[in-house]
Amino acid sequence: MEIISCKSCGRLFNYMSGARICTNCQKKMEEKFLEVKKFIRENPAADINTISKEMDVSVAQINRWIREERLTFSDESPVGLPCEGCGATIRTGRYCEKCKVELSNGLRDAAGLNAPRPEPAGPRRAEKSKMRFLEK
Repeated sequence: MEIISCKSCGRLFNYMSGARICTNCQKKMEEKFLEVKKFIRENPAADINTISKEMDVSVAQINRWIREERLTFSDESPVGLPCEGCGATIRTGRYCEKCKVELSNGLRDAAGLNAPRPEPAGPRRAEKSKMRFLEK
């Protein structure tokens, strides 16, 4: 744990993890998020600049909420961010569906989950468990 000053209000607080803002500013930011979310529901055709001006929130903060998948926009909305993989316009998150699938498949291949399993060496388990008799 370390003591730092809040990026928003400048007060000192015990920093644990996450955003470098105090609990009071976090509460205010969460309240602002709920207001922005309500505004977007009521004004689905609003663009990011309009939302920013009307709700007194920075464009960067709105983009952060979109990347965190806390805000989602309809297909009719002019709001969109570029996919970090291919650059296609997306409504929420960091990657489009195509890039998500490619990343997932790449991770599975790297972990060896899609590779064929090799046959175990030696006799099979069923053969090992059989009783054996010695002849006289």
